Amino acid sequence: MTTPDPTTPVFQPPVFDTAQPSGSPDSSGSRPLLVVDAANVIGSRPDGWWKDRAGAARRLLTSLAEYHQGPGADTDITVILEGAARPAADAATPTPNFQVVQAPRSGDDAIVEAVTAAFAETPTREITVVTADRGLRARVEPLGAATTGPNWLHSRLGDE
Repeated sequence: MTTPDPTTPVFQPPVFDTAQPSGSPDSSGSRPLLVVDAANVIGSRPDGWWKDRAGAARRLLTSLAEYHQGPGADTDITVILEGAARPAADAATPTPNFQVVQAPRSGDDAIVEAVTAAFAETPTREITVVTADRGLRARVEPLGAATTGPNWLHSRLGDE
């Protein structure tokens, strides 16, 4: 067994290739928007979500609602549910600042639509999409949205 090199740090903080949400209003005065790819965030943890997709989505929505009432209170949140997770929408009480969208077809298409609509309303708005899906990132980044992975969100929700 080799002895660890004491000059090498054990933990390396993540390095993001795009800006992360700051949580403060942008220059237009609008609140930052966090668009959550629920299927991707749920699927990032092997906790048995595949046995009950709607239950896993309800747990995510509950955590997001709690986050939105606390440290995320100054950020608008839109959560996109698709497929078998759509029935979980009843777990959240929508407000103007916390929305749940039941994607009628592709969740990725609904996310692109949400980002497009938000930028159409406020072109300078800070929008971050939470997903690890490279194809989706390639679709929303050219629109002007930043992206971050599910672990970023899990750390804010205390799901570490």
